[in-house]
Amino acid sequence: MEKTSILLAEDDFDFGSILKQYLEIHGFEVTWAHDGKEALELFRKHENSFHICVFDVMMPKMDGFNLAEKVIEMNPEIPFVFLTAKKMKEDKIKGLKLGADDYIVKPFEADILVLRLQNILKRAKRAGVLEKVTSNYRIGAYVFDPINHQLNLNGDVQRITEKEAQLIQYLFSNKNELIKRDDLLINVWGNDDFFSGRSMDVFISRLRKYFKEDPGISIDSTRGVGLTFKVMISE
Repeated sequence: MEKTSILLAEDDFDFGSILKQYLEIHGFEVTWAHDGKEALELFRKHENSFHICVFDVMMPKMDGFNLAEKVIEMNPEIPFVFLTAKKMKEDKIKGLKLGADDYIVKPFEADILVLRLQNILKRAKRAGVLEKVTSNYRIGAYVFDPINHQLNLNGDVQRITEKEAQLIQYLFSNKNELIKRDDLLINVWGNDDFFSGRSMDVFISRLRKYFKEDPGISIDSTRGVGLTFKVMISE
């Protein structure tokens, strides 16, 4: 059975050594880079080998945020987690906007990281199963291609991420109905914790921008309850 391969970028030698050994004990295959630049080179050489990335934020030569941006350019679908000793709200928001699947503040129990990685991978696997569809969707003036992760508006193609595609699918399948926030989180993110909630808010903002050219489409919020994906013109 193929092991789950992790690209770990961590400049603290002692912490990185312990973390690598602990992850390997739990069945992961770990490639450890000691700074952001080394991690980027490893990803370029072995992009198709990695299932998930774990990046420390504060590293020499290239920090975790810049590293993630470059990795996303090569593979926007790969899940990644940030490790940081900083508790600044701005850093967490920056990580969320990059599309991070989780953000873990040091010090933390290694068991917590293992569980979170396992949950992220389960969600990614479930998303892959949900995306086995055979046709595109007409959403107002847009054509949504869930297989190739694209939104097409009169020939203008917007490339979207796997998570965005999954979110659009769920919203459209419940269009013009009030969707409870917890239901949306459980079905798309796999849990309804604080981090997932903040992540969802970022993704909803993105979708509003994607659909802004059609005035018949809106994502309306009902405070304390949930969202309604309104589509006035659809097939």
